Amino acid sequence: MSMFSLKKIIARTLFLSILPLSCGAAQHGLSMHGDLKYTSDFSHFEYTNPNAPKGGDIKEWALGTFDSFNGFIIKGTPADGLGLIYDSLMSKALDEPFSQYGLLAASVDMPASRESITFFLRPQARFSDGNPVTAEDVIFTFNLLLEKGAPFYKSYLGDIENIEAIDPLTVKFHFKNNGNRELPLIVGEIPIFAKHFWKDRDFSTPSIDIPIGSGPYTLGKFESGRSITYQRNSTYWGKDLAVNTGRFNFNSITYDYYRDSTVSLEAFKAGAYDFRQETSSKQWATSYSGPQFDSGKLIKEEITHSKPTGMQAFIFNTRKPYFKDPDVRKALSYAFDFEWTNNNLFYGAYARTHSYFSNSDMAAIELPSPEELDILEPFRNQLPDEVFTKAYRAPSYDGSGKIRKHIRQALRILKQSGWELTNGKLINADTKEPMIFEILLVQKDFERIIAPMIKNLQRMGIQTKIRIVDVSQYINRLRAFDFDMVVGSFAQSSSPGNELFEYWGSKNAQQPGSRNLIGIENPVIDKLIELIIQAPDRKQLVLRSRALDRVLQWHYYVIPQFHSRSYRIAYKKIFGFPTVKPTYDLGFDTWWIKQPESEPSN
Repeated sequence: MSMFSLKKIIARTLFLSILPLSCGAAQHGLSMHGDLKYTSDFSHFEYTNPNAPKGGDIKEWALGTFDSFNGFIIKGTPADGLGLIYDSLMSKALDEPFSQYGLLAASVDMPASRESITFFLRPQARFSDGNPVTAEDVIFTFNLLLEKGAPFYKSYLGDIENIEAIDPLTVKFHFKNNGNRELPLIVGEIPIFAKHFWKDRDFSTPSIDIPIGSGPYTLGKFESGRSITYQRNSTYWGKDLAVNTGRFNFNSITYDYYRDSTVSLEAFKAGAYDFRQETSSKQWATSYSGPQFDSGKLIKEEITHSKPTGMQAFIFNTRKPYFKDPDVRKALSYAFDFEWTNNNLFYGAYARTHSYFSNSDMAAIELPSPEELDILEPFRNQLPDEVFTKAYRAPSYDGSGKIRKHIRQALRILKQSGWELTNGKLINADTKEPMIFEILLVQKDFERIIAPMIKNLQRMGIQTKIRIVDVSQYINRLRAFDFDMVVGSFAQSSSPGNELFEYWGSKNAQQPGSRNLIGIENPVIDKLIELIIQAPDRKQLVLRSRALDRVLQWHYYVIPQFHSRSYRIAYKKIFGFPTVKPTYDLGFDTWWIKQPESEPSN
């Protein structure tokens, strides 16, 4: 079982990078380390069907509730699907590691020095109310996010020195640091707001005022906290652009909210909605059966992907006194028996995660190469020796559930760190207090996965309990770092960069609402993230990411869990989809509703 996507619990990260452009030469797209796949006259992405029919109304499901249509601030619980109403300056290609092509911007220009980037807006670009998208809207958007947006926008966009409107359709960004290679494309992926809509509203407060965007859908009807419907904009200005051809084919998309994922699955099998992506291996193995599947009305499918799977884990809050000591964190990692869990609870569906960059060439899974050692050597006196001499592996077992000798090993480590097992309780030798902590959950389904680990912790004398809260309370507690341990994830892209500061940068460790849930304040990690962002080519990006991976691994900030290398999806037999699938995404926005087959004549 994998954790429910935190797309509405923690704002999605933007993973982007940049290829240097020649001075004075406007380009139709941007890429990281290599040429663009698509030329300036391309008609559509290869993974789309330019002849896909438009029409049909579909339903999906969402977990919990919502109370806001503003997903750009740390307050409130935003509705699912809000990205459908917004366009950005550029559109990402899903079959290239990191490339973008013009959306609101027809072209871009950046000097070789990377000290600035200029976007040339399309004159036909319009918001859904008919107002043109101008350079003033772009400037307003970025200033608003920097001043009142969620904290991570300051991390991503903090190297913007100033923005100027060259003319109503030309906007130029000046950067403080030309070594921040991905910043120009981060700029390209930010949704653009309508200044005339937001200028007299309080952006920092959650609201269910229906926002105006320039995207392919508009926000239609909704029932507060229960459902929301997006309507395809029949007058969408960008429907004929190459980046949009064959996409956004449904007339409407509705998200119905369910308090429990098990209830939502039964609703799907009863025909209440049309498409589901499954995260529970147990549900996938045992519940996707019955007459609807036997008849072919519902289809169950696994699609292998090439996406980096990042790190899903039990996350220590190192702000808590118990978890400041890396040796204590190391000892507690012995309590999670993945092999038994995978065999008995997951139906063998998962692979163990050992790396923060799992399922990618950036994962540090072997001894460090000479090139990696060169990167790490300046920090030798600040790092554990293992970083230089060993390949990290999370504790592994034989699947029998018999881990007594490993429990003893964990207790030896704890004793060296000042803890004693006394009368069945783990007691701190100095404070005489027992070790007691809480694991915070938003998903009841995860309780069965944690229960065996809690039993192993109890064998170490550690008192551990589970607390399950609703989505809104969970969001607020994460934002305030009000937890001991939480199940969380650090997603990765094929080209990591600025988001790493948000995950693990020292400046965000005490910033409420940041995604540095661990509370890392480590100058070596800060420097390695800088080196990744400044990597001159793909080879150095990989080497520097592996170096960072090693440092994170050997500090035992998390107890790694598991990952899957495929999408598990189920859907009604109403959909058509392109024969070519995107490499780095499911590409659901390229699907369509099939035309009903004509009845045979008598």
